[in-house]
Amino acid sequence: MTLLALDSSALLRRYVPDPDRNLVLEEMGRAAVWCAAGLARTEVLLGLHQMAMAPFQHDQLWRAARLDWDAFHVVPVDARCLSRAADIGATFGLGLVDAIHLAAADRLPRPVRYLTFDRRQMPAAGELGLELVAPVG
Repeated sequence: MTLLALDSSALLRRYVPDPDRNLVLEEMGRAAVWCAAGLARTEVLLGLHQMAMAPFQHDQLWRAARLDWDAFHVVPVDARCLSRAADIGATFGLGLVDAIHLAAADRLPRPVRYLTFDRRQMPAAGELGLELVAPVG
């Protein structure tokens, strides 16, 4: 079973025009299970709100994201996740949000493919034993 964990930088690209959107769509299409930290839903909805050019577009984007969210295995941002995020953030020099995404993915049974576009997270993902999926170049 292929688990795909996505951070918000990846998930946002599912809904908006972006040169790397196809990578996200392909990886999500291949995966048996989609996973994300509970924080991702809020981040994605707020990001889509900021990107929407008109109320109808806002409604369309939020509807699509909310429908997709029902298909996700959501890793809770609980005390265990936050404790691990502190360790990851300190070890790799990451900010809170990046560390939370990685801590959530680190709780999943391996193998885990981890999709991010955040270059700060990439070295840490590899060190944590996650199979990094990221754009080339």
